[in-house]
Amino acid sequence: MIEIKRKDGESVESLVRRFSKKVQQSGLILRTKKRRFYEPPTTKREERANALRRGIIRARKEYLRKTGQLQEEDLKSRNPKVMAMIKRSLH
Repeated sequence: MIEIKRKDGESVESLVRRFSKKVQQSGLILRTKKRRFYEPPTTKREERANALRRGIIRARKEYLRKTGQLQEEDLKSRNPKVMAMIKRSLH
């Protein structure tokens, strides 16, 4: 934890500047940025299952588009009704 105490007669701006410098030097910001988007590793089995699921959904969307049940703009949106229609047609 970084702790800064105000010196006698020190302005707020210089206090903030010293604090910012300490934070930069500690590497705290770099560590939190690296950790921000961390995703735990998945197993090969999970990766394969996800890839199969994506392939099935992609094929189903293409089929619905070719048969005229889905429009081009529907494919790009994440509309819940469209997503439900795709999921319904999978079963």
